[in-house]
Amino acid sequence: MAQVTIAAKSNEIPAFAPLLDAIEAVLGSLTGLLFIADALHTQTAHTNEIAARGAYLMIPTKGNQPTLLKQLKALPWPDVPIGDRRRDRGHGRRETRTVKAITVHTPGGIGFPHAQQAVRIIRTRTTGGKTSRETAYYTVSLPAEQAQPADLQDWARREWHIENLIHHVRDVTFRENLHQARTGTGPAVIATLRNTAIGYHRTNGDTNIARATRRADRRPHDLITAVTSSYPTTQ
Repeated sequence: MAQVTIAAKSNEIPAFAPLLDAIEAVLGSLTGLLFIADALHTQTAHTNEIAARGAYLMIPTKGNQPTLLKQLKALPWPDVPIGDRRRDRGHGRRETRTVKAITVHTPGGIGFPHAQQAVRIIRTRTTGGKTSRETAYYTVSLPAEQAQPADLQDWARREWHIENLIHHVRDVTFRENLHQARTGTGPAVIATLRNTAIGYHRTNGDTNIARATRRADRRPHDLITAVTSSYPTTQ
């Protein structure tokens, strides 16, 4: 829907509000929308910005916010029943994800503005006989009646899919972080081309973008034909 170029010698944090501006210009309003971002954007200014536009935010908390992370870990999770549990199996891996949520907007809750619920998600994975466990903490500015544990599970998975289906491919397959385009519109143009390539392969049913890219290198005329072919008109 939109993208914003990161300023030289800066990072994604100052680009957060301009990106919201760009999305709002496309949609006309952000009222009622839920935004999911990664832990870098667990910032007081960001959650205030989202709330001021009538939108909501679900965001993970990691080591960049040690006080908030400590507060989330200290909540009485053993006393909270599991709200949602999912089990997946595939590619030689078994995964179980459990979600618990606590309402925290009452006095004595966590010190993060607009947070209405604290969320804990535990992911247990077994691959090749080895089991690993990961615990993730989130805050969400929606109350429990509008964000049930099953919803929270789905939304957290969507953020994971964004990271793995787009950003991971751009960083690893296309080596975006090593690219030398740093000035003018060059970075935005290259990013658009990468997204276009990923979208093309996904549309064709490819799940392994690295393999699809190698195939495209061997068969460039398939891509040229797909791009230049016109759809037949209907009468």
